Amino acid sequence: METPDPALRRRLLMEALTVLAAPASAQTAWLEEHGVVTDEIALDFDHGFRMAGRLVEEGLLSADALTDLQVIDSIFDEMTCDGSPGRWTSAALTSDAGWNQARALAQKVLAREGTDASRLPDICVVR
Repeated sequence: METPDPALRRRLLMEALTVLAAPASAQTAWLEEHGVVTDEIALDFDHGFRMAGRLVEEGLLSADALTDLQVIDSIFDEMTCDGSPGRWTSAALTSDAGWNQARALAQKVLAREGTDASRLPDICVVR
């Protein structure tokens, strides 16, 4: 499989971070609008995160951003290992400490990278 061009890889990561960084109410509305479940936010982040190291190598992402992305990945790993399905509900977006920590770090990365996060991306869901 051919690797997407760097600009596309960066855009996919920034879009995933934009959704992750959004307020819980905006995240919930986005999930409802697209008919997807809460863990899709983490899965989209994971897809973008897997490309982050290469983006750093290509000079399209700062090393500091990669460090914060690794922490977000660890937060989601811990949430998964926790085994509590309650952490993956839309209600958890507001109340769960893991979601709040990941949101704050995503906001930090977007600000550092100069990415406009004022509008959540549209997605196409294939069913």
